[in-house]
Order: sequence, then structure tokens, then C-alpha cells
Amino acid sequence: MRTTHLDATVRLYHLDNGAEGGAAHTLFYGPLAEAMRIAARQSEDVQDGLFIATDNDVVAYLDLLEG
Repeated sequence: MRTTHLDATVRLYHLDNGAEGGAAHTLFYGPLAEAMRIAARQSEDVQDGLFIATDNDVVAYLDLLEG
């Protein structure tokens, strides 16, 4: 993900792996710092399908933790 700041507006969503390619379910839209707190409270199974989208990039939540 390109450099951003904790106040950047992001979309936190879960991409399920259901039939027909799954669906994206938005969990939160707002500051990155809050999105990270919400994501951390999810179960491991849910975290595996979480993504954070900025205005110009998308990254898997777990990839952010590794970086």
C-alpha cells in the first residue's frame, strides 16, 4: 500500500469465499486507525478475508501486520 496516515479514510471490508466468487461486505468506512482496531477484534477466520481500501490501493489486513 502506498504511504498513508492513520487519519486517512479507508474502507474495511470482508471478502467471503462463497459460491460464484463470494461477496464483499463493508465493516467500516472511516479513519485507518479505527479500521485497524476493528479488524484486530475480528476472529482469525474473518481476519483472513479482511481488506483495507484507500482511494488508490487495496491491501489484505494480514499483509499490513506482516509489513
